[in-house]
Amino acid sequence: MIESHRKLALYMPQCVGQPEGKMGYGILRYSPHAIVCVIDPAKAGSDMTTEVGIPGQVPVVAGIHQAQKLGADVLVLGSAHSGGKLAESWYADLDAAVASGMCVVNGLHDPLAPRYPDLAKGQWVWDVRVEPSDLGVARARARALGAKRVLFVGSDMAVGKMTAALELWKAARERELKVEFVATGQTGIVIAGSGVALDAVRVDYAAGAVERELLRYPEADVIFVEGQGALGHPGSTATLPLMRGSCPTHLIFCHRAGQASLRSVPEIPIPPLREYIALCEALVGACGVFPPAKVVGVSLNTAHLGGEDAKAAVESLSAELTLPVSDPVRFGSAALLDALLGSPASGLSSGQR
Repeated sequence: MIESHRKLALYMPQCVGQPEGKMGYGILRYSPHAIVCVIDPAKAGSDMTTEVGIPGQVPVVAGIHQAQKLGADVLVLGSAHSGGKLAESWYADLDAAVASGMCVVNGLHDPLAPRYPDLAKGQWVWDVRVEPSDLGVARARARALGAKRVLFVGSDMAVGKMTAALELWKAARERELKVEFVATGQTGIVIAGSGVALDAVRVDYAAGAVERELLRYPEADVIFVEGQGALGHPGSTATLPLMRGSCPTHLIFCHRAGQASLRSVPEIPIPPLREYIALCEALVGACGVFPPAKVVGVSLNTAHLGGEDAKAAVESLSAELTLPVSDPVRFGSAALLDALLGSPASGLSSGQR
């Protein structure tokens, strides 16, 4: 966990405005820490409100030196290319940052801590994508929890599963419910300060790692579980361990408006959403072996659309699926949260405490 007094700079060279910058965008929106700047030489002189619409007008600067002049003492790698590899071109900046006393948060697969064995007192390097110790296989123990367990599933990678989970978590807290957020990816872990980087865990232990995180919260009313990957993506293995480890009681389906095929593998189509939803629901229950879970709403990512087009996309999909649909960032989470809290699995309603 990053100490509360720290000031962050997000390292995002050539990634501002690109999908590869999603870790940085998530931290900008949801981190409790002060973020003084984003580093991207290609966009230096601009700000993140202008570039991607994130409130706060966090400035974009050219390099490490400018970030330190603004008070940054933690460098967060806010970019993640496919495969999660560190770019060779970044090492000069990382070496300079560490040599000047900065701490580093690394959400990529390549570990950085071994590169810097001799850190100053109080200085650290946090490699987030590390398998926890003492893991075991899952035993479906999460189904004994009294909480509603809400898993976010999606039609593709990077369609907003973490964002939807955090938005509903915030909205539920505002209603004074006892809620928890289980982070399963590097961005969520950095924001929440805890969780499990599922893609760093050996597949035999993946469901067990998720189960262990949920069992930390025996008193919760609702547990929001960050989704990863997609069942229809050939490079994803995360959805099934998430289902088995969390034994969800409810699902929120996440999709990008108008997207017809996988972003990184465009020759693979996204199935009709009604059929995709039915697949997710069938897999969760596994013919009655595990608790059933229904998709109670759809989080629709409309960031690429204008206001009227976004509203029309939400209304159209809601009519097509006969489900509540919203873009939680743009239009709020009330409809999705009402559908969740009004559903019968645990008897909890938004007026109960």
